[in-house]
Amino acid sequence: MDEDALLDYEYPVLDPRPEKVQIEIIPPCDPTADDRLYHICITAISLVVMLILAILARRTKLGDGQKGFPGLLSPVNFLDHTQHKGLAVAVFGVLFCKLCGLVISPNPLPFTTDPENKQNWMILALFYYPALYYPLLACGTLHNKVGYVLGSLLSWTHFGVLVWQKIDCPKTPQIHKHYSLFSSLPQIACLAFLSFQYPLLLFKGLKGAEKNNASEDLNSSYYRDYVKRILKKKPTKVSTSSAEKPSLSQRIIDAVKSYIYTPEDVFRFPLKLAISGVVSFIALYQMALILVLAVVPTLQIARMGVNEEVAYMLTGFRIHLSSDNAEVVRIVTYYMWCVEVCYTSAMTLSCLVNLAMLMRSMVLHRSNLRGLYRGDIYNVYNCQRSIRPSRPALVCWMGYTSFTAAHLCLGMIIQTIVFFLCLLIAVFLIIMPVLHGQNLMLFKILGNMWPFWLMLLLAALTQHISARFCFIKKTAGTRDLDNRGSLFLLTYLLFPVNVLIGVLLGLWRMVITGLFNIVHLGRMDISLLNRSVEAFDPAYRCYAHYLKIEVSQSHPVMKAFCGMLLQCVGQEGNAAQRARDAEEGIQLVQQEKKQHKVSSAKRARGHWQLIYTLVNNPSLVGTRKHFKHQTTESFVNGSLNRASKKGSKKEPGTKEVEAAAVASD
Repeated sequence: MDEDALLDYEYPVLDPRPEKVQIEIIPPCDPTADDRLYHICITAISLVVMLILAILARRTKLGDGQKGFPGLLSPVNFLDHTQHKGLAVAVFGVLFCKLCGLVISPNPLPFTTDPENKQNWMILALFYYPALYYPLLACGTLHNKVGYVLGSLLSWTHFGVLVWQKIDCPKTPQIHKHYSLFSSLPQIACLAFLSFQYPLLLFKGLKGAEKNNASEDLNSSYYRDYVKRILKKKPTKVSTSSAEKPSLSQRIIDAVKSYIYTPEDVFRFPLKLAISGVVSFIALYQMALILVLAVVPTLQIARMGVNEEVAYMLTGFRIHLSSDNAEVVRIVTYYMWCVEVCYTSAMTLSCLVNLAMLMRSMVLHRSNLRGLYRGDIYNVYNCQRSIRPSRPALVCWMGYTSFTAAHLCLGMIIQTIVFFLCLLIAVFLIIMPVLHGQNLMLFKILGNMWPFWLMLLLAALTQHISARFCFIKKTAGTRDLDNRGSLFLLTYLLFPVNVLIGVLLGLWRMVITGLFNIVHLGRMDISLLNRSVEAFDPAYRCYAHYLKIEVSQSHPVMKAFCGMLLQCVGQEGNAAQRARDAEEGIQLVQQEKKQHKVSSAKRARGHWQLIYTLVNNPSLVGTRKHFKHQTTESFVNGSLNRASKKGSKKEPGTKEVEAAAVASD
């Protein structure tokens, strides 16, 4: 290294180096609330809760006139868009946090400490924890006060014990002393939400503000509002000139808005997408925590452990930085600090990119669902597909949330590595050589090739300028080719040069394609392949099948129609019940009646109900006052004899009644 360069630039002393690096050793910590005893107790309590919920579900079925044996409760209706999504989202968040802890835990299953069969215990733990947290979600399925009480007790128990354990043992030897504490923060937040939400639902249930049926609410105003919105006549907008293009600032604003999700009252996300969004955010936090705490402290320890021996090691590799060993230590420390900054910047950039992709995915989810709701299949899938359930579609729908979290974790790891390598190249080959004025190897190589770059630049400029001024003519508002002979000659002469330009374009294409695929690796709503072969992309194929199930089973217009049918059936059932009561003589007669003014609408509705009852029950016609004067010959088997003379006078009116009844049906 040039001595003048060392005099011109002084490498900063980042912090005083200790004579000996002290590595803190964290011993294993056993909390006061023993984890094994806690899981034994909470498992027994969960089994008792599930038995109580099964009995309540059985009683509810018997009360509704249904038959069957009590079985496992459905944890949540994933196809209902009108339900409260907080409980399911929180439980899935707790379960995913526990899954992240299993990867590095020395004892995946709390009941055993056998290190030899860790893989087998890991497999059992993958089924144990979903079963453990299953009652925490099932307590809200019945919409019952007893279920809310049990859910409150379970959530308080899980929350209290977890906080107790973290207070007792804030430091653990896994990865980093504070990793266990920081990784449990999303789990504590989800359990705290459940501990607050279940008592709130219980309070609403006591006040009567919470619905008590566990079935899907097809009469929700959301479906009717959605239908009203699509049937509402949209105001015509004053169209501007088609040739007018938006300004650059407006296009930038529109591009930024396309990555910002704004909620709308007339559109609600499916429950699976809501769970996927929250789980993806938790996965982003957990992966960022692992990438930071597993690498940055190690780099810091290595930087603090640099001493004068590093100068002799570099000399062995024929790397001579300076004759002064202290200066060599300062240079190496500075370079290692630059590596640490590059890694931290790469991880931060990866987090920001994934957050932007997550927001963009939410916007695209809403656009795709709306497009499929209105039947715009080709623009969503780029081909004609049948929107109906199938075996692969159902399998993809079941695993969509899990696949989304897995893709985001894998994508974040690869993004951090690629961004870190790119920043290292930029810092050590471009930025630092420019700042220090030395080690300009890359610039020397590029400088020695300046005739080659100049030739490529001139060839590209020649083609663009000649195409602009010589080979294109504008006649009567249209464009056409001109000077075709010169065009063909220039095309032939520049063929070898364009081959070299094509090589550069191919390299640039590889860089752009690689960066695009790496940035979008965590997204499943877009394909990383061409539209013609996007079916070979397993992630996008899973997303396409997921949309089929959601649209075919949870279409808002379909549910609004089903709700109207159920409402009509309920009204007909009430009318038939009133007719049967009148026919059987079940009437409540009050001795003293107060006179009330009845509106014309209620009077007309009562007349139509009377007509409907008489048409469906002809035996009641004889009980009317104005039929009391009819002779016995006018009735046959309790019905009006239409063949009689007096009865025939009423026949036209009877036909009108029958026609009105048929119309009302």
